[in-house]
Amino acid sequence: MAKSDADRLDELEILAAHQVRVIEDLNETIIRQSKDIDRLERLVEALVERFRTIEDRVQSDIPVTKPPHW
Repeated sequence: MAKSDADRLDELEILAAHQVRVIEDLNETIIRQSKDIDRLERLVEALVERFRTIEDRVQSDIPVTKPPHW
């Protein structure tokens, strides 16, 4: 049995509504991931700076001399 124009239009409206919802969900996911990436980048930068500071402190404590066998 052939579908009426009204039935076909209803199906298209339902499909469009589902697609709108999927697009909104994807957009929310992208926004959340972008915020997470920004936060993680700041954390990595802070850790790199902390590592450099510790590395500078440790390196200054090591004397630079020739080993006895030289």
